Amino acid sequence: MNVRIQPLNNPQGPCWQVSFGNNRVSFRSEAEARQFVATLEARLRAPHPLPAAAARAAG
Repeated sequence: MNVRIQPLNNPQGPCWQVSFGNNRVSFRSEAEARQFVATLEARLRAPHPLPAAAARAAG
């Protein structure tokens, strides 16, 4: 997944926007945006069981 951070200027003042897929999330600071990206990327890299394996484990 392509994840981007970019600065924005809006009427409420400057902010940072994280874009991933068709989603966009705005943050008040670059540090908040970078922390969000770090958490998102860690979750994307985490192992995920396939649905069939999860159903067998639950059954």
